[in-house]
Amino acid sequence: MLRGLGELESTIMDWMWARRRPASVREVLEGLRQERTIAYTTVMTVMDNLHKKGLLKRQPVGRAYVYEPIASKEAYTADLMRKALAGSDNQAATLVHFLERLTPEEATALEAALQVFPNRGGRS
Repeated sequence: MLRGLGELESTIMDWMWARRRPASVREVLEGLRQERTIAYTTVMTVMDNLHKKGLLKRQPVGRAYVYEPIASKEAYTADLMRKALAGSDNQAATLVHFLERLTPEEATALEAALQVFPNRGGRS
């Protein structure tokens, strides 16, 4: 589950991100019903809440809406990471603790990401 979202919000956003195209409440409902029993009105309410939170945009189609994510899952996760870092009283110490806990795979991903921005922060 993604932090910052409730369990059902996270499930719906994961479904929407995996779909990679707009979806109606009915389509999301049908996708979720493959793994759980859930009411149409519940899905509709949660998707409306996600729209109000700025995570989904929607367009009217007939008498319903079609929704799609505002940003990718990666961009959303990066935003959560930045907010967590911004909430720290000592960002340098927070980053050190973060780096200490990286798995080898995560460290490799970080090294690859740093190659995208080799001159950020005054590094040469």
